[in-house]
Amino acid sequence: MAQYDTGYRLLFSHPEMVRDLLLGYVPAEWVAEADFSTLEHVNGSYVADSERQRHDDMVWRVKVGPHWLWVYLLLEFQSEPDRWMSVRMLVYLGLLSQHLIRENELIDGCLPPILPIVLYNGMSVWRAPLEVAECFVAPPPGLARFVPRLPYHLVDEARLKLHPLSSVRNFAEALFRLEHGRNVADLRRVLQALDPMLKDPALQSLRRAFGVWVRSLLRRKAPHSTIEEINQINDIMEADSMLAERIESWFDEATRKGMQHGMQQGMQQGMLQGQRQGEAAALTRVLRRRFGELSATDQARIAQAELAELECWLDRALDATTLAAVFAADDQPAA
Repeated sequence: MAQYDTGYRLLFSHPEMVRDLLLGYVPAEWVAEADFSTLEHVNGSYVADSERQRHDDMVWRVKVGPHWLWVYLLLEFQSEPDRWMSVRMLVYLGLLSQHLIRENELIDGCLPPILPIVLYNGMSVWRAPLEVAECFVAPPPGLARFVPRLPYHLVDEARLKLHPLSSVRNFAEALFRLEHGRNVADLRRVLQALDPMLKDPALQSLRRAFGVWVRSLLRRKAPHSTIEEINQINDIMEADSMLAERIESWFDEATRKGMQHGMQQGMQQGMLQGQRQGEAAALTRVLRRRFGELSATDQARIAQAELAELECWLDRALDATTLAAVFAADDQPAA
């Protein structure tokens, strides 16, 4: 999976990919004033005061009118949504802001605008908060203005409304179609649409990046026995008839093996989900008997919790004297 993730990052190190992502999936009035010929990738490693360093951040900037707009692109490869993504983004944008201050990248003594984007390619529906304020419980009266606020823009690949294949003109959309194609025919059509789009000599670096990524995609989906054959293909973008036939045979074999594995995995996941729902129902009953009706926030917290969390909270609920003690951090003993 690491090589696959690296291929994704390689693709989004090209300005054409970031331009098409912004044009196609971040609609707003600002696009009309943006000069995408100025789009540039900037250093994405920042050191916090704690000396902990972050790498692989995709940070870009583009001129919108007379000033720079900074774009923080976070590529999320986890199969399940990160409940605390809003908090992570708050920290990352804080580090970027410190960097901009140190480098004097200011506008009339103020920080420039920053656009935070999360590109998620998992299959589970993204239900994590899109605004960091939603990660905090309601504060005491009069303190609401001190709750941090920072929304981010989510691009959820699996649930995008894509244009018909015949009108593919956007590199980011082509990537999303390849990632979530339903069958071999979808893959072939996208490759055939990409081939002429990437004939321009100025786009040969992006063409090679797509080739690297498509090979990674095939290695994931095709049988292990075909990996050497995949590696020997010179230009995987051409999608000629011979390649198309080979891809189809690879996927047929992979599908047969995957169906059996998927059925076994599905049964295991179903059992785990049943356990989680049972623990959640038991915890809810105990908490209501001991502390009364639960708030919407607490109900949502229970609904989104993992099985291990639910088991821990249920143990605490038997002895805790307050509802807050039940949900205390793991390193804090229940009251």
